[in-house]
Amino acid sequence: MKKAFVLIVLFVLPIVAYLFFASGVNNFGRLPVLTENVEELNFSKEVRFKDKISVLGFLGTNVDSRKGNAFNLNQKIYKRFHEFNDFQFVMVVPIGTEDKVDEIKKELATLSEINKWNFVFATQEDIKNLYSSLKTDIQLDDKLGTPYVFIIDKDFKLRGRTKDEDEDTKYGFNSNSVADLNNKMIDDVKIVLAEYRLALKKNKTERTE
Repeated sequence: MKKAFVLIVLFVLPIVAYLFFASGVNNFGRLPVLTENVEELNFSKEVRFKDKISVLGFLGTNVDSRKGNAFNLNQKIYKRFHEFNDFQFVMVVPIGTEDKVDEIKKELATLSEINKWNFVFATQEDIKNLYSSLKTDIQLDDKLGTPYVFIIDKDFKLRGRTKDEDEDTKYGFNSNSVADLNNKMIDDVKIVLAEYRLALKKNKTERTE
């Protein structure tokens, strides 16, 4: 009896505990959907939200003033996740800021490769319409920019937190704040990526059964 008890403690209980916690992650470790049907990037010929997990930002006409935000995002978020095939950055900027964006791209390129940094140029109307479709409580400034960035999943859904300890409903992440990126955004991007990886593994398993 003692040997059987020891075997149960050493081998069976850890497996049961693992299955319990793994089940908890799959069932409860999902990032809430805050907005359905975010508009697709129909004003862009090359960049799309569909089938991508996107970090969406709005730099505005005063692109120079957002350099610090871009560098924070690059160092804290982009470098950590850019190797995932379906991950991308999408920065929407007004038409007419092309030269300023080129400067940012050159500076970012000295820090890392930037093949998944996408800068999409749009009219004021297109920018406002896209931003409106997010349905957040965060306002664009008068230059059509914001320091906040947003997580858009492959199905055009804005993901965030419904019970954030600081903001209650958290629609976006303040790229001025390294703490916000470190303490919250990294975790939330991890969760969304994990959701899709688990779903992909499940689909592969079901196909081979």
